[in-house]
Amino acid sequence: MTDPTQDPRFAQDPYPTYAAMRSTCPVQPVPAGSGGRTSYLVTGYAEAREALSDARLSKDTAAFFAGKGTQRRLHPAVAHTMLASDPPQHTRLRKLVTKAFTTGAVTELRPFIAQVTEELLDQWPVGEQFDFVAGLAVPLPVLVICELLGVPEGDRSDIQRWSAKLFTAGRPDVVDAASHSMAGYMTSLIAAKRLSPGTSLLDRLISARDGDDHLSEEELVSLAVLLLVAGHETTTNFLGNAVLALLQHPAQLHRLRENPDDVPAVLDELLRFESPVSTATFRFTTEAVRLGGTDIPAGVPVLVALGAANRDPRRFPSPDILDLERDTAAHLSFGHGIHRCVGAPLAKAEAEIALRMILTRFPEVRLAVPLDRLAWRHTRLVRGLASLPVLV
Repeated sequence: MTDPTQDPRFAQDPYPTYAAMRSTCPVQPVPAGSGGRTSYLVTGYAEAREALSDARLSKDTAAFFAGKGTQRRLHPAVAHTMLASDPPQHTRLRKLVTKAFTTGAVTELRPFIAQVTEELLDQWPVGEQFDFVAGLAVPLPVLVICELLGVPEGDRSDIQRWSAKLFTAGRPDVVDAASHSMAGYMTSLIAAKRLSPGTSLLDRLISARDGDDHLSEEELVSLAVLLLVAGHETTTNFLGNAVLALLQHPAQLHRLRENPDDVPAVLDELLRFESPVSTATFRFTTEAVRLGGTDIPAGVPVLVALGAANRDPRRFPSPDILDLERDTAAHLSFGHGIHRCVGAPLAKAEAEIALRMILTRFPEVRLAVPLDRLAWRHTRLVRGLASLPVLV
């Protein structure tokens, strides 16, 4: 048994591989690292949606790895986040952060998002090649989530660097070290905010920890780290993927240039077409499960390929075509069920504001290199560009 997702061509374009796997069986075993272990990869839409909401698929990584032995030294605040928990613990933790990402709360952030976007666009070198990822897709969501959490301006470049290292493929030592740097920083920031309270989301979580909710210190640090990383990583990939998709489809790009007010309505199709999260975070079966005609034994990991599910022709006809008039509200890029991304409204607000401003200020933006020279990040978890050279 081989894992086709390890083919070097997969990072550049995973969709032919996903389509071939899905046509054979939408749920099938793949190797899970060394040692002959097996995981099950879900590539079909209906099967992915079912898996994401099945309580028999646990996200409690601590329970899964207990007693198995590992050489990894991820900081517990990174290894055991809200994403790696089941109800009732997950329900309790999620309730504390959901209010920060309501439509009303995001609306309050829109002026700051617009200001940051404008300042970043002011630095774009007209007539010269530059990297869209480094010039906007990375700094915008980092600055926004740091503002929301109350991270001092002087520390935000460190947050960006550590977060990037957390998604380094094939370098567990780099990932583990970054997890300790991030957790150590947040522990110190929490201590500083206790001495000098403010009004940020992190200050409100500290109050909850010291009040009736009794968040433990470990839970508080873990939530802070999760919000920092998840709060910008997905949006960074979303922005780069969306711009590339539009540049690849001139007719669709022209339509938005002529009607920039349509941007909010097309965000879901852009998310479906190139999901910023390729594979949902870790799950494993707590008992034997039959999914998509495949029997999965108890105690094995299940990888839900969101990017593959979003290209399932059984749900989205002609899925490899970007169609900005398509109704794609049911895409799975933000997940599904109780673990659906709480930051989805914020990510969409950032993308809407950024795309609208780009289309208005730089209507002639175009790719600066051929498609086959674009560098994609080599990680199964996220789908994003390492760089996107453009000209304006």
